[in-house]
Amino acid sequence: MVFLSMLVRRLRALPLSAPLLVAACTGVFFQPMRTQVLTPADIGLTYRDLWFDADDGMRLHGWLLTTSGPSRGLLLFLHGNAENISTHIASVAWLPAAGFAVLLFDYRGYGLSAGTPDLDGLHRDAEAALEAAFDQPEASPSGVAVFGQSLGGALAITALARSPQRHRVRALIVEGAFAGYRSIAREVLARSWLTWPLQWPLSLTIDNRYRPREAIGEIAPTPVLIIEGADDPIIAPANGEALFAAAGEPKALWLASGGHIAAFRASAMQHRLLTYLMRCAFAAEPDAAACRGLDAAGPAPHA
Repeated sequence: MVFLSMLVRRLRALPLSAPLLVAACTGVFFQPMRTQVLTPADIGLTYRDLWFDADDGMRLHGWLLTTSGPSRGLLLFLHGNAENISTHIASVAWLPAAGFAVLLFDYRGYGLSAGTPDLDGLHRDAEAALEAAFDQPEASPSGVAVFGQSLGGALAITALARSPQRHRVRALIVEGAFAGYRSIAREVLARSWLTWPLQWPLSLTIDNRYRPREAIGEIAPTPVLIIEGADDPIIAPANGEALFAAAGEPKALWLASGGHIAAFRASAMQHRLLTYLMRCAFAAEPDAAACRGLDAAGPAPHA
């Protein structure tokens, strides 16, 4: 995540006055970009523009990536903390060809969505996007699964745990998510000799009302799949292990090769996720072994 390196850079540049340090800590989780660098059509995908409102009236924008035939299910995608959907689309652009529709949207302050980002607002946005996902024809009859990466993974956990619709969701998939906002702040501050002494006092300035590790257990019995990069230089695999330990059944933990949110650059991992979606998330009768990630060697049910 971009905020991790920016946090250290900002702290190095600031005088050690408490108000400035507090401001630095609260702002670095969000690194939005307004300009869209491409549309789905630019990379050969069919899509619909979607506009919907959060419950406080904030206008939000998203893209619904459509399939050429009947949808096998719809994934709601929550992106990481930097830029906007136009730079994160590669993470899910391969799914429509396999029969899965994708709704990706921008949080408030990102892309074409109105407002400015804050943690409370992003939770409102995630709930509104979930409602919008269920309203799409591609969600019927198979339903909706939620897929979040990095900050979007942590947000997906805490938003879904509070959502009245959480038991309608077919599965939660998170990649490169951190276990806690304060704990990840301490991790990054500990990486620099300059900020190492500040890791505990500065972490206390981070909003701690949303706690992914404490929240993830509330999602059961919805299946949970946690993916961590073995060589992730941003979010240590220990975060995924902590989330996995706290999650209820059914749950699975995959340790992928590569760095931060890079698992699905490999066709083998795409194949593995498609198998999970068909045999667990969107199956009429979910396979218990598949929901525990135990059937990775099976053939992928490509469309």
